[in-house]
Amino acid sequence: MHVLALLLVSAASMSVVSAQCIASITRASGSRAPASICSGDLIFDENFRQFNFSTWSHEITAAGGGNWEFQVYVNNRSNSYVKDETLFIQPTLTSDKYGERFLTSGTLRLYGGSPADECTNPSDWGCERRGTPSNVLNPITSARIRTPDSFSFCYGRVEVRAKLPAGDWIWPAIWLLPRYNEYGGWPASGEIDLSEGRGNRNLTLNGLNIGTELSASTLHFGPYSALNGWERAHFEKSSQEGRGYDQDFHRFQLEWTDNHIKFSIDDEELGTVTPPEGGFWDVGQFNSRVGATDNPWRYGTKMAPFDKEFYFVLNVAVGGVNGYFPDVAENPGGKPWSNTSPRASTEFWNGRHQWLPTWNLGVDHGEGAAMKVDYIKVWAI
Repeated sequence: MHVLALLLVSAASMSVVSAQCIASITRASGSRAPASICSGDLIFDENFRQFNFSTWSHEITAAGGGNWEFQVYVNNRSNSYVKDETLFIQPTLTSDKYGERFLTSGTLRLYGGSPADECTNPSDWGCERRGTPSNVLNPITSARIRTPDSFSFCYGRVEVRAKLPAGDWIWPAIWLLPRYNEYGGWPASGEIDLSEGRGNRNLTLNGLNIGTELSASTLHFGPYSALNGWERAHFEKSSQEGRGYDQDFHRFQLEWTDNHIKFSIDDEELGTVTPPEGGFWDVGQFNSRVGATDNPWRYGTKMAPFDKEFYFVLNVAVGGVNGYFPDVAENPGGKPWSNTSPRASTEFWNGRHQWLPTWNLGVDHGEGAAMKVDYIKVWAI
């Protein structure tokens, strides 16, 4: 009788647990994805107790992110490491490893014999480059890590607790990219920028600090690269009381549903995009901008392209010529390169007397110039 009673109680308990699992619209895949998902479940919990290389893969390339940025991304523990349960992504000088002459006469080859050493992006001479006096090799070395094989998801609540770096022309980013590009090449399949910043402490535009005191969240979407509707899904938040995002850890948050995408910092909403029935084609007002161009999302939901799985990307870039660092912005000492210059990277390097002291590389091993990530959490909705 006692055994039978225990079995009945156990069966009843299992029934209650099962009944409490509310169906979720969240989908996830990869080695870190749960086998089953209930609404409210914590489905990704990265606390960086160690650097888990089965979760995070390194990009290896000098391609410059499509913006001719000045860094080369590699896999080494000078640029990406875990300390005190915190991830550090830290830019360093390429000349520290190879010497200054290498920048003007060396050849950078990023081919590798093992899967972990393979060049990940050959565009724009990303796998092999030769330096010359007029066009130096990428003078900065940094890291960009991602989770395409271990974890990607569609819909959920995201919170990333991080501190952004300080140092002129440093460009930190916490963002998400589509796992399969199901609507086509960028930006047709979308991009979700949870936080982008600038490391300059005193960079101003029209009197506003656009450096360490500003964090931006953006959706990128459009039928092709020259037609991007990001301006209609871009939000910014200035830090309080002049304390830049390099001074304290902040919680960068995303609420992503089948109806809207909302960005917040420390529970304060930056902005929400709720597409109409015409979806992001209407959000971008593309009909009035391009005429007969095809809508790549015509067979998707109203959230397309943001109705597919995305994975995490964390990186620290430097410089570039896409206008993220405006030529007209004001910075102590000026800006050493022009966004229209064919030798921007060389001009940046030649102007290191201006920006290098702001990186404070001699203090705490230069970790003030590093982006620090405490945790990343994703909950199902």
